[in-house]
Amino acid sequence: MAADGSSYGSDGGKMSRAEAGRKGGRTTKSRYGEDHFGRIGKIGGKKGGETTKLRYGSEFYQKIGRLGGSK
Repeated sequence: MAADGSSYGSDGGKMSRAEAGRKGGRTTKSRYGEDHFGRIGKIGGKKGGETTKLRYGSEFYQKIGRLGGSK
């Protein structure tokens, strides 16, 4: 991050939201490991997100947790 608080991508330009998300995901993966995403996916289906849980079911959280951890 630059001194003025802005973030820059790999090409030196400003970072897009997609790049920022990827960077955050990679940092989380390196900090906590791939299994972390599966664990938080399971927790997400058990607490919070009641509307999403009712719409998609708790298996949805497990599926997206595995997807996040597999990259």
